[in-house]
Amino acid sequence: MATSPAAPDAYERMGMRVQKIINSPTAQKAKAALIFRLPDEPMDDWERLLEEIDENDNVTLAYRDDGGVQIFWVVPKED
Repeated sequence: MATSPAAPDAYERMGMRVQKIINSPTAQKAKAALIFRLPDEPMDDWERLLEEIDENDNVTLAYRDDGGVQIFWVVPKED
């Protein structure tokens, strides 16, 4: 019996959504993206995602009063 791959869980769906925003041409050009947690996304998953993003070198998170999180990054110069 073939098992179909499990549907992505809430955390994975949120990660894919945020990744699309970060990978958009506008965000890539600006080296910045503004993300918001959707109402149906669990707060603990959101905090976990932000922690994982923040662990990357060259990335800065700025928490805004409206609940959004601005992500800035620098692309290290190649040696």
